[in-house]
Amino acid sequence: MSAAARGSVFAAAPPVEASYDVVVVGGGHAALSAALSAREAAATVLLLERAPVHMRGGNSRHTRNVRCAHPPNDPYLTGEYLEDEFLDDLKRVGGGRVNEALARFTIRASVDLPAWMTRHGVHWQHALRGTLSLGRTNRFFLGGGKALVNVYYETAARAGVRVQYEASVEDLLLDGLRVEGVVVRRHDGTPQLVRSRAVVVASGGFEANLDWLKEYWGDAADNFAVRGTPYNDGRVLRALLDRGAMRVGDPKGFHAVAVDARAPKYDGGIATRLDAIPFGVVVNRHGVRFYDEGEDLWPKRYATWGGRVADQPGQIAYCIVDAQAMGHFLPPLYKPFQAGSIAGLAAAIGLDAPTLVRTIEAFNRAAAGNADVRPEVLDGLATRGLMPPKSNWARPIDRPPYYALPLRPGITFTYMGVGVDETARIVDRDGQAFENLYAAGEIMSGNILASGYLAGFGMTIGGVFGRLAGREAAAHARV
Repeated sequence: MSAAARGSVFAAAPPVEASYDVVVVGGGHAALSAALSAREAAATVLLLERAPVHMRGGNSRHTRNVRCAHPPNDPYLTGEYLEDEFLDDLKRVGGGRVNEALARFTIRASVDLPAWMTRHGVHWQHALRGTLSLGRTNRFFLGGGKALVNVYYETAARAGVRVQYEASVEDLLLDGLRVEGVVVRRHDGTPQLVRSRAVVVASGGFEANLDWLKEYWGDAADNFAVRGTPYNDGRVLRALLDRGAMRVGDPKGFHAVAVDARAPKYDGGIATRLDAIPFGVVVNRHGVRFYDEGEDLWPKRYATWGGRVADQPGQIAYCIVDAQAMGHFLPPLYKPFQAGSIAGLAAAIGLDAPTLVRTIEAFNRAAAGNADVRPEVLDGLATRGLMPPKSNWARPIDRPPYYALPLRPGITFTYMGVGVDETARIVDRDGQAFENLYAAGEIMSGNILASGYLAGFGMTIGGVFGRLAGREAAAHARV
């Protein structure tokens, strides 16, 4: 069926106002990587960013680093981080549910990703030391994600990539397995039809669409914070699924961390994340623990805690630490609750004091004698005879003053997306690849990892598949 016959979201067919070799839908790291890669071979490239200029960059604005495999002697990383260890880390955080072929492809392509990023303007800072434990595995951008996004846009402008802001893609024009273009709603509400020889979709997931989240989480979704852009509402993902694209990933799955419960509903970013969990205990609103706070190094487990808090009553929890833990983790954005006793702390945060006192006393008995935790390694300082256990860094909480940090689930991105093949082409429900329709970034990350998360790996996927999708789209456009 032709695009014209199938119709449009607008009452009347929008006029054809533009035609490009490659159109990229999205404005973050994956989209910009695709646009820059496509422009190396395609004559005309258009990037459609839904956000206004000051909000451009999607969730990439809030990132800090990219995970990459590397041999020894990397100037910005320590030691070595080779393919098999990288893959093993992915399998551990994902519970074994990893597409090994695509994962190995991503890992191998990550080796030269920093060099490509450098050529396109990104600057780096030397490895961080301390509790993040990322100095060997993750390269940090100098200036963070905002600096990365800004330099990519500057590089794209010099390369001749056209960028259109406040451009919401409402529909894709498909003729069988071929895309003919996209329908855009511009900032003034008027429609625009953009024809293209190839389209790359890199517009993120649906984490900012609370109604869609409620289809899987119910009213609990009202208590979630959305860490990133409010523009990731999944409208392009929905259009693709409605047009027959294969669905991959758990619709209830997401990358979510524990953020301060006082954080804004949208766009709080990395500053609202709380990293105190390994150094204390976490209780729900009934004052009882519910999971092992010391299960693994924080970069391999921090992204599990959003889901764990989401499963608790009211989607609220509290991290309890004492004076000796302060200084071991990144300072929180909001001032912790403080008291001279556990009972007083319970009163400050509205928990039942006898229950919280019993929880802390039981923990302290199970951790008695443990001291001198080593946060940079799995130190084996575990509780004894306590359920749930704390497997590492279990030191008694017995030095006042005591502090409480309120936790909510903070969603970064959703795992449900569209299926792709090894060339980043989107595939339909029958496994057939669309001829000239590609995907990169969060919208296809569920092909590689269905659950769990490794710090910086989303940026790895975005960079690897953004480059691939842009290159393949440009090659198709030249045929």
